[in-house]
Formats: sequence, C-alpha cells, structure tokens
Amino acid sequence: MTATAPLTLPQGKRSIGAWILSLLPSRSDYRDLRRTWRGDVLAGLTVGIVALPLALGFGVSSGLSAEAGLVTAIVAGVIAAVFGGSNVQVSGPTGAMVVVLVPIVASHGVGAVAAVTVLAGVIVLVAGILRLGRAVSFIPWPVIEGFTLGIAVIIFAQQIPALVSPHTAGASEHSSNAIVAAVQSFAGLDAGYLVWALAAVAIVALCMWGAPRIHRAIPGSLVGIVVVTLLSLVVPSGLARIGALPAQLPSPALPTLDPAMLGSLLAPAVTVAALAAIESLLSARVAATLADTGPYDPDRELVGQGLASIGSSLFGGMPATGAIARSAVNVRSGARTRLAAIIHALVLLGVVLIAAGPVGQIPLAALSGVLMVTAVRMVHPATVRAIVRSTRADAIAFVATAIVTVSVDLIVAVIIGVVFASVIALRGMSRASVVRREQVTGNVQPGDERIAIVRFEGPLFFAAADRVFAEVDGLRDVSVVILRMSQLELVDATGARMIGDIVQALERRGITVLIKGVQPRHEDLFRTVGALGALRHHNHLFSELPPAIEHARSHVRRESTTA
Repeated sequence: MTATAPLTLPQGKRSIGAWILSLLPSRSDYRDLRRTWRGDVLAGLTVGIVALPLALGFGVSSGLSAEAGLVTAIVAGVIAAVFGGSNVQVSGPTGAMVVVLVPIVASHGVGAVAAVTVLAGVIVLVAGILRLGRAVSFIPWPVIEGFTLGIAVIIFAQQIPALVSPHTAGASEHSSNAIVAAVQSFAGLDAGYLVWALAAVAIVALCMWGAPRIHRAIPGSLVGIVVVTLLSLVVPSGLARIGALPAQLPSPALPTLDPAMLGSLLAPAVTVAALAAIESLLSARVAATLADTGPYDPDRELVGQGLASIGSSLFGGMPATGAIARSAVNVRSGARTRLAAIIHALVLLGVVLIAAGPVGQIPLAALSGVLMVTAVRMVHPATVRAIVRSTRADAIAFVATAIVTVSVDLIVAVIIGVVFASVIALRGMSRASVVRREQVTGNVQPGDERIAIVRFEGPLFFAAADRVFAEVDGLRDVSVVILRMSQLELVDATGARMIGDIVQALERRGITVLIKGVQPRHEDLFRTVGALGALRHHNHLFSELPPAIEHARSHVRRESTTA
C-alpha cells in the first residue's frame, strides 16, 4: 500500500491536526505554574479589584445594566483566559465596546444585544480559525492612537448625561452620537443634582489620583467608590444608584435570534466583531511587551475572544474584548500565567455571591467618575506630541482617525486611517522608485553617445509605473537603450508589465532595447507578463554590463554603416 502524505495547510508547514491543536488549550499553558502561582494569585486579586468598578461602569454606560458588565467580566474573563492566545490578557467589557453598543441599544433595543454578541462572537471565532490574527499588524501606530483618543473623548462625553440629571442618561430623544447627546442632556438640567454628581466625580478622581501616590497597590478607583457610597448613605444627596443585583449568575439561555432581524443586526455584529478583534489583538501585543510572559498567538486569541463573547451572550452579558488597562495591571502585579486572569474572574464572582447588596448601593455618579478618569488616562500627551511632530502624513492620519471616531463610527475611522496611511506609504514608495540615465564609462568609443544606459533602483510597482514609463519613453537621439535591472528591490505585475511596454514603445521608434541583470527572483514574473518576450531577440537579455555595452556598440556601428 502506498503511503499518503498528511493533509497540510496552505502554508505547507503544519498538518491540519497540529494546526487545530495549536488553537486549543494545552498543558504547556501552565508549565510555569509551580514557579509563578503565588504571583499569579496576587495579580488576579489585584486586577479583580481594579476590574470591579470598570465592569459595573461599562455595563451601565452601555445602556444595559451593571449586572451585564459584571457577568461579562466573569464569564468572558474565564473563557478568554483559558482559550485565548495570551498568557496574561484580561478580558471583559471595555470602553471601546461601550461606544459601539450605545447606538445599537438605541436603534434595536436591549434585547438585540444578546443576538449581536453571539453573532460577533461567531465572526471573531471564524476569523481565528481562518488565521487572520496577523491582520492587526497592518494598522499604523498613528491610526491606533487616533482611534484611542476618539474612544476616550466618547467615553468621557457619555458620562455627562448621567451627571446632569438622574433622568437624562440614555434618554430616547437624545442622539446616538455621544457629543451631541451630552449637549442635548443640558435641556433637562437639574442644577442641584449636578452639584452632588460633580462632587462625587471629584472625590473619585481625587482618590484615583492620590491613592497610588500613597502606595502603588491601593486601588484608587475602588477606594473612591467606597468613599462616595458611604457618604451618600450618610448625607442625603438623591444620587441615583446601581440598584438591586442578583446574588448569583443568571441561568444560561440561548439568545433569541429573530430571522427577521438578522439582516439589520448583521452590520452591527460585524462592527462589534471587528472592534473586538482589533482591541483584543492590540491589548495582547502590548501585554506581551511589558514583561517576559512568553509570546502570544494572535489566531488563538481570536478563537478565545470569539468563544468568550458567545459564552457571555448565554448569560445575558455583552461582547468582550481584551482590556489593555486591566492586562497591564495584571502584568505589573506579577502575573505570568493564565491563572491570574482566572482568579480575577473568580474575585468578581465572589462579589456577586457575597456582596451583591452593598454593590447595589453604589451611586452611578461614582462609576461615571471612574470612567471619566479612565478616559483621561487613555490619552498620553507625550504620545500625541510625538505623532503630531513626526511627519505631516502621520499627524493627519492621527487627527482624521480621532475626528471620524468621534463623529461617525469606530470601524469607519480605522478603515479611513488605514487607507490614508496606505496611500501615503505608497506615495513614499513610489518616490523611492528611481530611474537614472548613465553614460558609457571606460574607453569611450565613437557612437557611445547613441547608447543610453538606464538604471532602475528601488521598488517598481503600480504606483510608480506611469512615471517611470514617461521618464524612459522620453529618451531621444539614441539608437540603443540598455535597461539595468540588477538594483530592483521589489517588482509587482504592473511594474514588470510596464517594462514590456517600454520595450515595445522604444522598439516601435526604431530603438534597440537590451535588458541587463534581471534577478532570478524576478525572472519568472518578467517572463509571465511578457516583459522579456517583448525583446526583439532573445540575445538581447544579458547578465553582465560589458557584454551588453559591446552588443549595443555593434548595433550602433551597423546603423552607421547602413546610413
């Protein structure tokens, strides 16, 4: 019996079985646990405390509930930790996801979130299986920072209606745009409530600023929330509160997928999936650079995040992503394995089982304070200055991405930023395509002035093809043109085809064309598109310059004799 070769992936590097196993949990995920478990447990406790107010705040701010944010942090936090591609990523609800969910809730209602969450989870899962995790590397740094700035502005603006009056947050008559809604909310201004709400925000901000200066381990956001909650219980303020929370996780249930609504929910689901993938991969990449925590697998990370959102939807949660701030706290607190993220989720589960009553007494203004400070901290002035002072193109990409994020849509902003940066990059590459005429050197002979040596340097691709063609086609008063190709770095099909067009255009004018120095890696492409076939004779292809010059001189002499 003839043995058959194992089925392999298109890359031909790994078998299908090895590929599938690489996307699943394994014992190697915890190989350092015996050495790191103490640091992992401590980090998990720390990040769990830090995540509590953020989970509650993002749940409320999204238009859902504090319970939805807490459930997402617990369920998605565990699933993403186990199945994801990072050893230290902490996942849950994030500000960027809140920004996307608010208009979805406004347009389709709270009930649509579960369907959008499961659809987005499936899309992210499929993206991981199709190995699309490396795509995030194509997003330029200025675009990422512009995206982050826009998100920070939106998160900050989303808190204003909740501070203006207890009745204006999420009002149906408000715009889905956070900036417009913030302005509209002042129509229902309650001055007395605003004073109390701003006082709560100020206390939280002061605690978040001062606590780390006393000791790095003190969670300022949690301290601020506790202080505001205790004061609100002692001093009558009328501040709106979170309200009753369940003392246990909701029972899992399949989301209702109304076939009639699937068409209208598909576009929001794609937006949520794109955001979940981008934010999670960026977070995992950043976390991997903070300490020696081992590499991360972007494809497996997508698989884990997709499963996390699907799991979250079963318990009434919202879409989950990797959280950059929480992941950074996790690493800096000593996390080295996935146990830390799992402990973080268990800490939040303990809050649900043990402290649901006290948590329900937290004023919403305190959560708004946490989110406002978080939004401010997302923007690093030194980074903004560095981008603005770098190049004009990068500065424009940064500003444009931020403006479009705030005014239109997050994913549209990323697409516009990437397209703009790509156009600028192509423009720069096209300028790097150099065509230089050289004179015949050495022992000059009569007729050498009729020989033009044209040297190609740098990349030769579609963005530069027309300019290069015009420069070479503009040669006059020559009998022979030698095209030197040895310094070409990059050639695409358009560039190679353009060489053939140059040969044909010159030959039609009676100019003999010789090609010298086609690199072996370019030769197949040149032959395929017909560039070499355009030569008058196969002897007009050379590997060295001296024989090409000698051949050119013979053509010039023959032409002179004929004349």
